[in-house]
Amino acid sequence: GINAEYGASHICFFVPRRCSSVQSDRKTAYTRSPQRPSVPTSFPHQPTEKMATAAKGGIDLKYLSLIVLTFQNATLILSIRYTRTLPGDMYLSTTAVVLAELFKMLASAAIIWKEKGSLEGLWQHVYYFTVVQWKDALKISVPAILYVIQNNLQYVAISNLEAAVFQVTYQLKIMTTAIFSVFLLNKTLIKTQWLSLVLLFVGVSLVQLSQTSETKTVSNVEQSPMLGLVAVLLSCCSSGFAGVYFEKLLKGSEISIWMRNIHLAGYGVVVGLFGVFWTDGSTVQEKGFFYGYNAWVWWVIAMQAFGGLLVAVVVKYADNILKGFATSLAIIVSCVVSVFLWGFVITLQFSAGTVLVLGAVYLYSLPKPQTKLLPA
Repeated sequence: GINAEYGASHICFFVPRRCSSVQSDRKTAYTRSPQRPSVPTSFPHQPTEKMATAAKGGIDLKYLSLIVLTFQNATLILSIRYTRTLPGDMYLSTTAVVLAELFKMLASAAIIWKEKGSLEGLWQHVYYFTVVQWKDALKISVPAILYVIQNNLQYVAISNLEAAVFQVTYQLKIMTTAIFSVFLLNKTLIKTQWLSLVLLFVGVSLVQLSQTSETKTVSNVEQSPMLGLVAVLLSCCSSGFAGVYFEKLLKGSEISIWMRNIHLAGYGVVVGLFGVFWTDGSTVQEKGFFYGYNAWVWWVIAMQAFGGLLVAVVVKYADNILKGFATSLAIIVSCVVSVFLWGFVITLQFSAGTVLVLGAVYLYSLPKPQTKLLPA
């Protein structure tokens, strides 16, 4: 989705999150047979400090991952906002969500094709984990549906909120994910993390109170900040539950990240098409599926589809603090660009709320203190 969570969304787009959660070291193996295709039971070894600093050209992969994460987080939101405020024919966001899922599925299939070395190997791999293991594949439908809903809600939110306001408010996904993790995964939050959630809520509240709730017009497009706020809150809830549910499914799973992406994107295409014809069916029949598309719209779709996959590759080089720093940089970039492109006014109240949110993101990303065992 739109989080680098799956998306995005969320790979995750990201919209990019659901892909990065599968990088846990899985070492379960099984006996190979002619009927059962070989599946990599683990990902490449986790990068060591030496590997991270010995990249091609001497580039530190940690800093490279910081650049990629920041670029994805900031550029995607700004690009969507730009396309939703352009004058002229407005494209249907539901169709953009479907195309992003389709490209994501094709990209994941291409990666498996390369790993297997043939189309037959790809087909056997997909057939086994989709048809033979249909119960496991069916479970993925729950987060897939939620991610499609989340991506559509993000379009609604970004269409009605300033990019900077959306970036700050969307950090509430940290709170929803934490709450769902406590109840569904029995995770324990330390005092610092609870404090960060309080600061996050206060900061987002200040940012929202600094904005007017009256409907306004930007580039001849009517926008409702209240509708945008409701959409981003629902998107955060969907993102939090889907991410935690997906993490729970992945525990002990032997399926690769790319096969999971095929399942997620496959369900996403089907559910997304249903959404297209449910909400915009008459417009599609009258004006076509690609009504209002231009180069910028295709750029947004590519960012959603391939940006999330790229984040999934580099995210293993980034620790939680680096991810939090990338989020903070993306918020700052969004604020600066919004001032120059759309005349966004940064008030003292907005600044105070943003500082609290940035502090909350940093506090929540700090590693938990190690418990020292007393000698016997």
